[in-house]
Amino acid sequence: MIKVVIAEDDFRIAQVQEQFLQKISGVKLVGKALNAKETMRILGVQEVDLLLLDIYMPDELGTDLLPKIRENHPLVDIIMVTAATERAMLETSIRNGVFNYLLKPVTMEKFVETIEDYKKKKKLLNSFDEVDQSLIDRYFGTSKQSAISQKDLPSGVDRLTLQKVKEVMAELKGGVSIEEMGEKMGASRTTARRYLEYLVSINFCMAKHDYGIVGRPERKYYLV
Repeated sequence: MIKVVIAEDDFRIAQVQEQFLQKISGVKLVGKALNAKETMRILGVQEVDLLLLDIYMPDELGTDLLPKIRENHPLVDIIMVTAATERAMLETSIRNGVFNYLLKPVTMEKFVETIEDYKKKKKLLNSFDEVDQSLIDRYFGTSKQSAISQKDLPSGVDRLTLQKVKEVMAELKGGVSIEEMGEKMGASRTTARRYLEYLVSINFCMAKHDYGIVGRPERKYYLV
């Protein structure tokens, strides 16, 4: 469960963000702050994974809080949610390691998409003790595969289902068989094979024949 704090001086906007969060599984609101002082107090007493931070607060700018949060609460991730369109504000936020930067008014679709992206990347990082370039590329979205759209895919391969297959591959370090992938997908062996072989064709994963206890070869798929 991802524990979230909203730091927003307009209680109406904070309420809207809370309603948006309620539509997302796996997250829990653990606090709301109307100013910078209250934000720091909550971070000091609550276990927090993600802070949704406004910039224009009555007692201190959110961007001025960033170094303090980094020093005192280095494990807290931050998404700025602000009306600030000045480039300097964005640059300051980036240099202090914010995960994302949302401009108000934020639509529900954009808000949910951003939180889901945060969840996915946090889960991806937590799945590995050591990283390689493939994992880093997927996290930062710099791999060619991350930019694939539906029109680029062959017939019978759906973009959303493909993303789910990729996530399963990332979780299973010891490789996955066609049968195992079918179970994870809730699909037939034929469908699972189609997606796995497509990932082989784009060099996202590779296939090997593993020999089990009885010596029967089994085709298994591993991340490249």
